[in-house]
Formats: sequence, C-alpha cells, structure tokens
Amino acid sequence: MRFSVDSWAPDYGTSRSEQLADAVRPVDPSVEVAAQEWEPVSPSADSDVPSTVIFVDGIRRIDASVWIADSSGLDQPGVCATVAAGALRCSPGGASLDAVLVRRAIFTAADQAEALDLGGPMIYELRVVSAGTDEALYLAVHNYMTAVEHELSSGLDDDSMIVFDGPLGLRQGQNSAGYIKTQHVQYLDAEQQQIIGRLSPGQRTPLFHIGGDIPNWSWYLRLPSGGTGGHSMTGVVRVELPGLGDVASVAARADGLTAALPRFASEAHKDARAPQNLYPIAGLERELRRRLGDGRLLDRALRRRAADTHAA
Repeated sequence: MRFSVDSWAPDYGTSRSEQLADAVRPVDPSVEVAAQEWEPVSPSADSDVPSTVIFVDGIRRIDASVWIADSSGLDQPGVCATVAAGALRCSPGGASLDAVLVRRAIFTAADQAEALDLGGPMIYELRVVSAGTDEALYLAVHNYMTAVEHELSSGLDDDSMIVFDGPLGLRQGQNSAGYIKTQHVQYLDAEQQQIIGRLSPGQRTPLFHIGGDIPNWSWYLRLPSGGTGGHSMTGVVRVELPGLGDVASVAARADGLTAALPRFASEAHKDARAPQNLYPIAGLERELRRRLGDGRLLDRALRRRAADTHAA
C-alpha cells in the first residue's frame, strides 16, 4: 500500500480540503503558456526578488454570544467580537512590527441594538447584519477583520511587496499579494492539476487568470517541506496578484515572489502547519493574540453591563 502522511498536525485539518469545490469564477489557464503546454516553472537567476516583504495578517475572537431585545419583543442573537490586524516588515536587517490595529464590535440584526462602551479600550461599535443566523454573524466578523486589515495596509505608505495571509478580496493595491495556505477550490482541469504534483521546491506553475467582478492573476508554488514521502500537494500554496498589468510584468512579479517566499517557510519541528504557515505569519499571529486583551475581563464586563440593563 502506497500512502503519505499530511505534513500538518491533525488538529489543523489538512492543507487541502477533502472535497475541493469547483471554481464558480471563470478561469483561463492559457495566459502565460497554452494549457496543453504547462510545465513547472523555475524563476530565473536574475529574477527581481523583493528585498523587503511586509506580511499582513488578522485574527478574530468571539468574546461573547448575546441576545438583544428588539421592537418585536423577541430576543435577537448577536456576537461581541475583537479583531486585530498587524503588519510585519521583513528585510535583510531583520523583522519589525510596523503597525497593529485592534477593533471591537457587536454584530446583530436587532433593530434596537446600540454600541457598547464598557470603559477604556472596551468599546464595541455596532455592526448591523442582515440576518441573525450563525453563518451571517460569523461572516460579518470575518469581513470586519478583513476591513481592518485593509485599513491597516492602506496606511503603509511604502513600495514594498505586501503579502496578505489569505485571498486578496478587495485588497487590490498595486503591491499586494494574497497567500492561500489551505486549498478549498479546484481552479484547474486535471491536465493542469497534475503539474502541481511535479513541482519541486521553489518552482511554480504557469500563471492562470481568475475572472469575475474582482479578477486576479494566480499560480501555485511548492515550498521546501524538509521531509520525504509527501503527497502531491505537500508544501503547495496558491498566490494571487491583482488583475492588473500585462502577462509579462505579472510573470516577472510571480518569479520574484516564488523566489522570495521559500526563505520564510516554517519547519515541522517548530510549526504544526509547516511549511505553509510562514514564520513571519506565525509570529504575527502570536503577537496579535496577545494584543486582543484578556477575554475573561471582557466577558466579565459584558455580563455586568447585561445585568445592569436588566436591573434598569
């Protein structure tokens, strides 16, 4: 029996979803080379490798689930959440934390909801959602986190490459790139998909174009995994660039990033999601979790305020 063990620890699932969803956006795999001519691509020795890369990531935490009385006399569900976003600059001289933003909000569809000011930094702004379902609430929290990431990155007045942990979405700056660790969507036909399995560490696939309302250029690359016996997607990530520029300029940027990102790849004895969870992203996540504040204090403050409203 031939088998392989996923490089990620089981607590984190797998680096590839068990069942990839079919892409709903149009995909063109023939932008750099014809689809039937796909082969692994090695960046050339004279690729313009960015010397400085700024990694931007965000995290979120649900501080409390709440019920809010509305004008109908019914209690509507909501959540109080804290999100944080940070930017870590990695350059030849070392790494430094450029910026951190922490925001709190209450998410609900209740028509009588208000912002919560619990004193000091414990202020939850009101974010109205269209429905009180779990899906709508948690999607709203995720979108809020993405908006905070975008707010933070827009303040980085810099020509350096900015790599976001996750798909680009609306973060379409000229120097932006999206870094996708876990693969949920099948963008390629089987003929091109098999090329991914032939990638060596430091190689990429040819570019493909993802259409739709917000188009992107994209490619897969393999990071060094430091192990043997992996499966076809071991150490594979997908990278996105905004749908700007011509193929030649985008391919040059893809080569530069493909050459730059492997030096940040994590190792299995240090990270349970190696090698895809890059060291700068892992370090940034740890610092952001520290900046979220004490969840127990927030929970206590929220319970006290809820008790005060009932007493009133």
